[in-house]
Amino acid sequence: MGASCGPRLSGMQKQVLALYRGFLRAARSKSPEDRHRIESFVSAEFRRNSKLVDRKNFLYIEYLLRQGKKQLEQINSPATLGLSSWNLRFSENQKP
Repeated sequence: MGASCGPRLSGMQKQVLALYRGFLRAARSKSPEDRHRIESFVSAEFRRNSKLVDRKNFLYIEYLLRQGKKQLEQINSPATLGLSSWNLRFSENQKP
């Protein structure tokens, strides 16, 4: 891969992007309906958190990264067949 012309990313920003890509990769292994629901949910949560969380609140961002990694492990687990066994947390603006 070539060098990017965009701004340099911090280590934490790289972790967040890696987590996001991990969720998208994990969604590919699920059924088409679950894949769409996972992608929609993940996109909405990352967008919501990007707007609500202060970029300098490193402790909370680290907490969200740990929580996201646990959810990603759960979704990657062979025991997780679909979203019915994955505990989705909807934001206040969405209705389950």
